[in-house]
Formats: sequence, C-alpha cells, structure tokens
Amino acid sequence: MENSGGIQASLSGRYATALFELARDEKAIDAVSKSLAGLKAALTESDDFRRLTTSPLVGREEAVKAVAAVAASLKLDSVTTKFLGVLAQNRRLSQLGPVIRAFAQLAARHRGETTAEVTSAHPLEADQVEALKAKLKSQLGRDVAVDLTVDPAILGGLIVKIGSKQIDGSIRTKLNTLAIAMKG
Repeated sequence: MENSGGIQASLSGRYATALFELARDEKAIDAVSKSLAGLKAALTESDDFRRLTTSPLVGREEAVKAVAAVAASLKLDSVTTKFLGVLAQNRRLSQLGPVIRAFAQLAARHRGETTAEVTSAHPLEADQVEALKAKLKSQLGRDVAVDLTVDPAILGGLIVKIGSKQIDGSIRTKLNTLAIAMKG
C-alpha cells in the first residue's frame, strides 16, 4: 500500500496505519470507519469519555475496562474494540482523535477519494455537505470525503483544508484582514 510519509511519521499515524492494514486484511474497512465515526462523536459529546482518553490519572487496568464498556455501549465492531483495548493497554488513548483522522485519510485514499477537513461555525445540514462535496469534486476531478469539525470561534463561513492547501472563507479571517487594512 502506498502511504505518505506524513501519516506514518507520527505516533498516531503508525497506529492508524496498523489499524487500517488490519481492517483491510479482515475486509472490515467500512465497519471500522463507522465505529471510528461513533468514537469521534463520543469524544465530541461526552466529557467523561474525553477525560478518560486524556487523563494521566486513569490507570492502565481501569482504562482497559472502561474502553471495553464504551465499546459495548457504542456497539463497535470487533476490530475497533480490540484496537481500543490495545490503545488503553499501551496508555495511548490520548492519540485516539489523531488516529481517527489519520485512519479516515487512509480509508479515503483506499477508496480513491481525497479527504477535505472542513471547519464550520455551526453543524452543516446533509444537503449542504452534499453540495460542498459536489463542488469540491468538480474542482478536484475526484471524489472527496469530508471530515467535518465545528468551531464557533470562526463566526461563520468555512475553512476547507485539502492536503497542504487551505481555503479560509471564515468571517473571523475576513474581519481580521479588514482590521489590518484599516490600520493602514
């Protein structure tokens, strides 16, 4: 499998690559992607789960038991459940967010897609996401997977990042540019 050095160079990238290769061998890329999406939502929505993944005070055994319970309650597939246990056992749960992002990039590349990281001030509606995907596909000439993030600090608009290219159409950036221009 062709892999960019950028993904494999980081700790989270190595874990994501290992998970991707295991999922590919088990023919479970879609199931793992779905489970990771559930984990990403849980990280966003649950303060307790976020604390579990980031607190150095949580012991190894406690973390393993806790992630097993989380996996069961979220109905994660077996590959993701085992992987989560490995992260807990190795005290690497803090890498879960970056692993999810790197796995999404690997899965998109496997499907022949490009991944676009999109930040908006509020959650986008399904039809808005589809329109954005269509616009990006027409510009790039290939399918685009969208990784959505909400950041109210941008006030409005979108920030779209594809690889090293970033398009910043946020209101915050426009206001900052205007303020600089007015200073003279």
